[in-house]
Amino acid sequence: MTNWKGDPIPEKQILLDLLEEAYSRKAWHGPNLKGSIRGVSAHLAQKRPAAGRHNIWEIVVHAAYWKYAVRRRLLKEKRGSFPMKGSNWFRCPDVLTEDLWKNAAGLLIEQHTLLREAIRKMSRNALYSTPIGSKIGNLTLIYGIASHDLYHAGQIQLIKRLIR
Repeated sequence: MTNWKGDPIPEKQILLDLLEEAYSRKAWHGPNLKGSIRGVSAHLAQKRPAAGRHNIWEIVVHAAYWKYAVRRRLLKEKRGSFPMKGSNWFRCPDVLTEDLWKNAAGLLIEQHTLLREAIRKMSRNALYSTPIGSKIGNLTLIYGIASHDLYHAGQIQLIKRLIR
């Protein structure tokens, strides 16, 4: 891939751009993950589109968790350092206050920032490596987490329409 001058764009920059477009940068495809929760209140974040379905709070914490999990895998860190107990899907509190909702949104921002920094510091060799014992390489993890953000941004947009 090349820029407008015809100069090659480093792979890492392409991955970081993809990650940002899926999470926070304006894009042609519509709302990104951060944009999908802009203006959402705790009341709306707690509502479920149907019984047994995930709400926006649960999706936001889930997305934060997977940003953490990808970063942990990229850095070869041990499990157990996520700020909340549990993994993957977390149950929304019975009473979701605005502070609890802001904490969830803040957790997503924090985990995104940490992931971005981890990718920024990776060597080219690390980008192309596959961790021992894994079938998924680091490049796949990185573009996969960007795809994960886009999937859940769309899911949140749909939930908002179903609830309103």
